[in-house]
Amino acid sequence: MTMRVIGPDEVPPQLTAETDDLVVAGDNLDVLARLPDGGFDVVYLDPPFNTGRAQRRRTLAMEPEGEDGDGDRTGFGGRRYRTRLLQALAYDDSFSDYLGFLAPRLEQIHRLLAPHGTLYFHIDYREAHYCKLLLDELFGRDCFLNEIVWAYDYGGKPRTRWPAKHDTILVYVRTAGGHHFDAEAVDREPYMAPGLVTPEKAARGKRPTDVWWHTIVPTNGAEKTGYPTQKPEGIVRRMVAASCRPGGWCLDPFAGSGTLGAVAAKLGRRYVLIDANPEAVDVMRRRLG
Repeated sequence: MTMRVIGPDEVPPQLTAETDDLVVAGDNLDVLARLPDGGFDVVYLDPPFNTGRAQRRRTLAMEPEGEDGDGDRTGFGGRRYRTRLLQALAYDDSFSDYLGFLAPRLEQIHRLLAPHGTLYFHIDYREAHYCKLLLDELFGRDCFLNEIVWAYDYGGKPRTRWPAKHDTILVYVRTAGGHHFDAEAVDREPYMAPGLVTPEKAARGKRPTDVWWHTIVPTNGAEKTGYPTQKPEGIVRRMVAASCRPGGWCLDPFAGSGTLGAVAAKLGRRYVLIDANPEAVDVMRRRLG
């Protein structure tokens, strides 16, 4: 299928095999209300984390210093380079009533999940405990499936506290005990102590637990779009492979760089991505078109 960028008024009332993969440019609360009941196997929600600051990412090109000595940075061996701004992306990440912002969107997501569907809610330590209480209220505590910890090692390391090097992914299902989960479809990991298992098991690897060690998007990696807070495909791939049936639909209401769409397309799943930021829509158009 092809990818199509549309406005909220163009959202189809039903999702069928003939429906294009969609990037919807608009406010997600408005768009979610237009989507059909029970249409999605997986919803991946990666909202702004309420860090209290703007998120920015600048992409620079490094060029050798010109004859006029216009270099503004020093590199390896004392060589001088001048920088040229290729792209600057940003969005605000501060909310006076964060749960009040999330609640109506989560209510819509509960409606949109199929009876066998799963929500993956991606957040960090600042709001995770508050968000879990909200999700317990909206979905029911019996529909809580997992708390996944995504552990990484990048960024600053303060000396006055333990450095925060993980995000939390809260996993809820639409129907307790009725969700789709294909453990065999998920990529395997090396055993940390391969000498304690048989050679056959060591060669096959083990299924991931609820702690995922995975790097961020590498600076020079093929996935990199330059979008702030872009998540790596390897993290999202596990969610889609495990919880979305082949040909099923996935939804990301805060799509950003479009990682869910890139993963879904590679795995033979369908997607609807929503974002109100024109810069995000442009990134997704280039990445997925």
